[in-house]
Amino acid sequence: MPDPLVPAALDARFARFREVRRVPGLAWGIIRDGRLEHSGGCGTSVDGEDRPPDADTVFRIASMTKSFTAATVLLLRDDGRLRLDDPVGEHVPELAAWAAPAADSPPVTLRRLLSMAAGLPTDDPWGDRQQGLPLDRFAELLAAGPVFAWPPGTTFEYSNLGYGILGRAVTRVAGEEYGDVVRKRLLAPMGMTASTFDEGAVDPDRLAHGYARLDDRLVREGRDPYGALASMGGLWTSVRDLAVWVSGFLDAFPARSDPEGPHPLRRSSRREMQQVQRSLPAFMPAHAPDAPPAVVAGGYGFGLMIRHDPDLGTFVGHSGGYPGYGSNMTWHPATGLGVVVLTNLRYGRPSDIATEVLADLVRDDAAPRRRPRPLPAVEAHRATVEHLLAGWDEAVADGAFAMNLDLDLPRAHRRAAIEAAVAAIGGPFHPDAARPATSESAADVTWWLRGARGWLRLRILVSPEPSPRIQALDVTAVGDPSPALVAAAGRLLAADRDSAAQPGPAVDVARLERSRSAALARFGALRLGRPVGGDGRRETTWAVIAEDGGSLTLRLALDPDTGAVSDVELLVAAREAPAEAW
Repeated sequence: MPDPLVPAALDARFARFREVRRVPGLAWGIIRDGRLEHSGGCGTSVDGEDRPPDADTVFRIASMTKSFTAATVLLLRDDGRLRLDDPVGEHVPELAAWAAPAADSPPVTLRRLLSMAAGLPTDDPWGDRQQGLPLDRFAELLAAGPVFAWPPGTTFEYSNLGYGILGRAVTRVAGEEYGDVVRKRLLAPMGMTASTFDEGAVDPDRLAHGYARLDDRLVREGRDPYGALASMGGLWTSVRDLAVWVSGFLDAFPARSDPEGPHPLRRSSRREMQQVQRSLPAFMPAHAPDAPPAVVAGGYGFGLMIRHDPDLGTFVGHSGGYPGYGSNMTWHPATGLGVVVLTNLRYGRPSDIATEVLADLVRDDAAPRRRPRPLPAVEAHRATVEHLLAGWDEAVADGAFAMNLDLDLPRAHRRAAIEAAVAAIGGPFHPDAARPATSESAADVTWWLRGARGWLRLRILVSPEPSPRIQALDVTAVGDPSPALVAAAGRLLAADRDSAAQPGPAVDVARLERSRSAALARFGALRLGRPVGGDGRRETTWAVIAEDGGSLTLRLALDPDTGAVSDVELLVAAREAPAEAW
């Protein structure tokens, strides 16, 4: 299978983005297998000069800095020098007398600041202009008491000020200025030599100048010095350094017993940063009328955004927007793929191209996906279940079943149902290579066995006991559909409305026709896939394969006396993010 990560094609996509968005300069990188797999750049780092940026060109990354701040706070937590649930006034004295928005409000804690749940109002773009605020003036601002938009701990609201406060907490706890702590504890140990909070420390030949477009002219901006809000957006860095940073988060998966390695922040803390700490409202992105909608859920971790895609799984990252610059880093923990894009235009908003490229790489299998691996006990009990299918053995069942199983369904009833399913399909049984086993977690497995007249769909879930036993056991017979069912289903899916199967009196013909017409318009031609339910004589449910990649199911039942369709349901299949090996 060809590798979908084709450098020339990727470069062309990024170049088109730069042209359409009229960005002066653009640099990008693709991370795979813990390294910078490919990088490129186009346009210019300096207006009026032929200086295309590359992986070593240094840009200001704005709010992507928040992940460095959060990681530093967790380093201090792991050192035992603070707790995330400490009221922030314990570490920032100016806030000790802060008045809560209501008498019953809980305190503003470090955790709430990290997860954007402190109740402070959104402060873009005000916060972007406070980057160089002197520390003494920031202390005066805090002592005066900023306003609240919400009671602390009730909702997500993005706050640059909150991360400025975290920077002061780092300084107080560590006994050194925030920027020095980040440099000593993170940047230097990770070899991120291009990363700095000081523009003056960047080699002028490597520096991308930041611009705003005013009256179709590029005006340089974004040169604010290090100040009180450096901890929310002050870092300068390169694609190459960010590839190291992103690879560190990807390396945290899956959990394992290997030595920690050279990263200064332990793996469990890096995973903690990538978990939703404060959820965001579900969001349905704009889409073409004939395209399937996708509801995206997720939230904010610690300095990182998490997005759950119903088809592709979990994406993590953060964008940055600042006078003169726009940036994005995003990655997919299940495959270890990541994308970094840096621009030198005010709020360049490269998140669109970064997320599109990463989603396409994941969709095209540019890297294998990590999935949950069943516990050894699950695999052992899977063999036990197949043994019981071949011939029931009470002693084997006694040794494998958890105490709840016979209470949930008497043993005699369960045995009779399983034996009936086996008899309905008929042996011999063997694994169906077209339907690989799947697991939602390490404690369960679902698999298919092919028999003489159909399939058995089996699922087990083991108990949390030290020696896990089977606490849930499902055995479902799915019979081969009869020729009459197959013919009726094929006619129903045909594009010609006159070719549909003859409906019985209980079928809502108008509704059926609307469903079919809408499915054909939205998904293109439809054809039957593999049966997923039904006895195969009176009723079958199929997966439906759509020309445009949609996922549907068709359930169809025939009247045994007349052969007419007695019940039919064409549905867009339920979708949820695939299980991942956290």
